[in-house]
Amino acid sequence: MAANDNIHPGCSLRVDVARQTLYLLSNGVAVKSWPVSTSKFGLGSEPGSFKTPLGRFRICEKIGGAAPAWSVFKSRLPTGEIASPGGEEDGVLTRILWLEGLEDSNRNTRERYVYIHGTNQEHLIGQPASHGCIRLRNEDVMVLFSLVPEGTEVEIA
Repeated sequence: MAANDNIHPGCSLRVDVARQTLYLLSNGVAVKSWPVSTSKFGLGSEPGSFKTPLGRFRICEKIGGAAPAWSVFKSRLPTGEIASPGGEEDGVLTRILWLEGLEDSNRNTRERYVYIHGTNQEHLIGQPASHGCIRLRNEDVMVLFSLVPEGTEVEIA
Protein backbone atom coordinates (compact mmCIF):
# COMPACT_ATOMS: atom_id res chain seq x y z
CA MET A 1 0.00 0.00 0.00
CA ALA A 2 1.53 3.34 -1.03
CA ALA A 3 1.64 6.19 1.49
CA ASN A 4 -0.85 8.21 -0.54
CA ASP A 5 -3.39 5.41 -1.07
CA ASN A 6 -6.79 6.40 0.24
CA ILE A 7 -8.50 4.13 2.72
CA HIS A 8 -12.26 4.08 2.13
CA PRO A 9 -14.68 5.67 4.63
CA GLY A 10 -14.92 2.44 6.64
CA CYS A 11 -11.44 2.94 8.14
CA SER A 12 -10.78 3.19 11.87
CA LEU A 13 -7.87 2.76 14.26
CA ARG A 14 -7.44 0.48 17.25
CA VAL A 15 -4.67 0.78 19.82
CA ASP A 16 -4.06 -2.49 21.66
CA VAL A 17 -2.34 -1.35 24.85
CA ALA A 18 -1.33 -4.88 25.92
CA ARG A 19 0.39 -5.46 22.56
CA GLN A 20 1.64 -1.84 22.22
CA THR A 21 0.32 -1.92 18.64
CA LEU A 22 -1.84 0.41 16.56
CA TYR A 23 -3.98 -1.24 13.88
CA LEU A 24 -5.48 0.42 10.81
CA LEU A 25 -8.83 -1.28 10.21
CA SER A 26 -10.91 -1.33 7.04
CA ASN A 27 -14.48 -2.35 7.84
CA GLY A 28 -13.21 -3.93 11.06
CA VAL A 29 -10.37 -5.92 9.47
CA ALA A 30 -6.75 -5.01 10.24
CA VAL A 31 -4.94 -4.02 7.04
CA LYS A 32 -1.81 -2.46 8.56
CA SER A 33 -0.19 -2.20 11.99
CA TRP A 34 2.60 -0.31 13.73
CA PRO A 35 4.31 -0.65 17.11
CA VAL A 36 3.55 2.19 19.55
CA SER A 37 4.27 3.44 23.04
CA THR A 38 1.44 4.34 25.40
CA SER A 39 1.88 5.98 28.80
CA LYS A 40 4.50 4.82 31.27
CA PHE A 41 2.08 6.10 33.97
CA GLY A 42 -0.66 3.63 33.06
CA LEU A 43 -4.20 4.05 31.81
CA GLY A 44 -6.85 6.59 32.73
CA SER A 45 -8.45 9.94 31.97
CA GLU A 46 -7.65 11.92 35.11
CA PRO A 47 -6.48 15.49 34.35
CA GLY A 48 -2.75 15.93 34.97
CA SER A 49 -2.17 12.17 35.29
CA PHE A 50 -0.15 11.70 32.08
CA LYS A 51 -2.06 8.43 31.60
CA THR A 52 -3.32 7.10 28.26
CA PRO A 53 -7.13 7.22 28.15
CA LEU A 54 -9.24 4.23 27.17
CA GLY A 55 -12.37 3.99 25.06
CA ARG A 56 -13.69 5.53 21.84
CA PHE A 57 -12.22 8.66 20.26
CA ARG A 58 -12.04 10.44 16.95
CA ILE A 59 -9.23 12.34 15.26
CA CYS A 60 -10.47 15.90 15.64
CA GLU A 61 -7.51 17.62 13.98
CA LYS A 62 -4.50 16.66 11.87
CA ILE A 63 -1.46 18.93 12.27
CA GLY A 64 1.88 19.12 10.47
CA GLY A 65 1.17 17.54 7.10
CA ALA A 66 3.89 19.57 5.35
CA ALA A 67 6.51 19.39 8.10
CA PRO A 68 9.76 17.46 7.52
CA ALA A 69 10.32 14.23 9.43
CA TRP A 70 11.62 14.78 12.98
CA SER A 71 10.17 18.34 13.11
CA VAL A 72 9.65 19.51 16.69
CA PHE A 73 6.20 20.86 17.68
CA LYS A 74 5.47 23.04 20.71
CA SER A 75 1.83 23.86 21.44
CA ARG A 76 0.99 22.18 18.11
CA LEU A 77 3.16 24.61 16.12
CA PRO A 78 6.38 23.62 14.29
CA THR A 79 9.39 25.28 15.93
CA GLY A 80 11.63 24.95 12.88
CA GLU A 81 13.90 22.63 14.87
CA ILE A 82 14.70 19.12 13.66
CA ALA A 83 15.14 16.72 16.58
CA SER A 84 17.87 14.14 17.05
CA PRO A 85 17.15 10.62 18.26
CA GLY A 86 17.22 10.06 22.01
CA GLY A 87 17.12 12.42 24.96
CA GLU A 88 14.98 12.49 28.08
CA GLU A 89 12.29 14.88 26.83
CA ASP A 90 9.06 13.35 25.50
CA GLY A 91 9.08 15.30 22.21
CA VAL A 92 6.10 15.78 19.94
CA LEU A 93 7.52 15.26 16.46
CA THR A 94 6.69 15.01 12.74
CA ARG A 95 2.85 14.80 12.75
CA ILE A 96 0.01 15.24 15.25
CA LEU A 97 -3.32 13.42 15.17
CA TRP A 98 -5.25 15.12 18.00
CA LEU A 99 -7.74 12.88 19.80
CA GLU A 100 -11.17 13.86 21.10
CA GLY A 101 -13.03 11.55 23.50
CA LEU A 102 -16.47 10.28 22.51
CA GLU A 103 -17.50 8.87 25.90
CA ASP A 104 -18.29 10.51 29.23
CA SER A 105 -15.27 8.78 30.80
CA ASN A 106 -12.80 10.27 28.26
CA ARG A 107 -14.56 13.49 27.21
CA ASN A 108 -11.58 15.53 28.54
CA THR A 109 -9.06 13.94 26.14
CA ARG A 110 -8.84 16.94 23.78
CA GLU A 111 -8.27 19.31 26.72
CA ARG A 112 -5.58 16.92 27.99
CA TYR A 113 -3.77 17.29 24.63
CA VAL A 114 -3.60 13.56 23.95
CA TYR A 115 -2.23 12.90 20.46
CA ILE A 116 -0.92 10.24 18.17
CA HIS A 117 2.51 11.62 17.21
CA GLY A 118 6.11 10.91 16.32
CA THR A 119 8.85 10.77 18.96
CA ASN A 120 12.53 11.39 19.54
CA GLN A 121 12.55 8.21 21.67
CA GLU A 122 12.03 5.68 18.89
CA HIS A 123 14.17 3.18 20.82
CA LEU A 124 11.33 2.93 23.38
CA ILE A 125 8.60 2.13 20.84
CA GLY A 126 6.93 -1.16 21.77
CA GLN A 127 6.83 -0.46 25.51
CA PRO A 128 4.88 1.99 27.68
CA ALA A 129 7.05 5.12 27.69
CA SER A 130 4.96 8.22 26.86
CA HIS A 131 3.35 10.93 28.97
CA GLY A 132 -0.15 9.88 27.88
CA CYS A 133 0.00 10.11 24.10
CA ILE A 134 0.30 7.32 21.56
CA ARG A 135 3.82 7.55 20.12
CA LEU A 136 4.94 6.06 16.81
CA ARG A 137 8.21 6.05 14.90
CA ASN A 138 8.41 9.19 12.78
CA GLU A 139 8.27 7.38 9.46
CA ASP A 140 5.26 5.38 10.67
CA VAL A 141 3.29 8.44 11.81
CA MET A 142 3.88 10.06 8.41
CA VAL A 143 2.34 7.03 6.68
CA LEU A 144 -0.56 6.85 9.12
CA PHE A 145 -1.22 10.60 8.76
CA SER A 146 -1.52 10.18 4.98
CA LEU A 147 -3.97 7.28 5.29
CA VAL A 148 -6.61 8.57 7.73
CA PRO A 149 -8.85 11.63 7.49
CA GLU A 150 -9.99 13.89 10.31
CA GLY A 151 -12.99 12.28 11.93
CA THR A 152 -11.49 8.78 11.86
CA GLU A 153 -12.65 6.80 14.88
CA VAL A 154 -10.03 5.43 17.26
CA GLU A 155 -10.46 2.79 19.95
CA ILE A 156 -7.90 2.47 22.73
CA ALA A 157 -8.28 -0.75 24.70
